[in-house]
Amino acid sequence: MHNSSRRGFMGAAFGLVAGVGAVGSLVAMKKSWDPLPSVKAAGFTTLDMSIYPEGELITEKWRGKPIFVLKKSADMVSKETESQKARDIVVDGSHFMIAIGLCTHLGCIPAYKKDVEEFQCACHGGKFNAAGEVTQVPPPRGFDIPPFRIDGKLMVLGEEGPEYKQMKETGVTL
Repeated sequence: MHNSSRRGFMGAAFGLVAGVGAVGSLVAMKKSWDPLPSVKAAGFTTLDMSIYPEGELITEKWRGKPIFVLKKSADMVSKETESQKARDIVVDGSHFMIAIGLCTHLGCIPAYKKDVEEFQCACHGGKFNAAGEVTQVPPPRGFDIPPFRIDGKLMVLGEEGPEYKQMKETGVTL
């Protein structure tokens, strides 16, 4: 009788240790499948649009891609055509050109020429105006606009807000 109770205790203890080990293994396995915190954080980028100076191109980073942010002056806005105004993103009364800073031809990063208010791609000679439209081929289309949502003076890149959805519906961006 004494042996059978000892055998029962040993069986229960082994079962308990095996159960705890199995749960620990499953938790570790699940954690290995989860995205890294750096990957989660790269999904959304919040920009304070009140800090950008007029007429100066600032390059931000979102999901490893360069994002061009250009706050337009009143003079720049007054010279725009209707198609260029359609690409503008208005935050708190200021007009911005926000775009993924990669040439739509082969993915080069165009340089901004402030004096002529245009982007020039050194690789194949493509040019874009300050609204992000193609002015000299070979790029097949204007700069792509990343998904965004406006929240007061903040812009959240990576979320589709009503302004972005409207741009997609009207064909301004993909």
